[in-house]
Amino acid sequence: MLSFLVSLVVAIVIGLIGSAIVGNRMPGGMIGSMIAGLIGAWIGHGLFGTWGPSLAEFAIIPAIIGAAIFVLILSFIFRGLHKEA
Repeated sequence: MLSFLVSLVVAIVIGLIGSAIVGNRMPGGMIGSMIAGLIGAWIGHGLFGTWGPSLAEFAIIPAIIGAAIFVLILSFIFRGLHKEA
């Protein structure tokens, strides 16, 4: 149970860093940041592998890059939806 909570906290931090790199806020607050961190870790692992330091089963550098990519994609989608409305 404790490792699950640590993983969630690490995912939140990764999502916040990814959002800060892109310069956009992730919608949904902490839960949105956690989702960005989890999906970003998945994207980063798929694109860049598992190099660099690791914390709570997350390869930190690829996860942050993946979270930034995910937030960037979401910001493009939300901008497109906002312009159409």
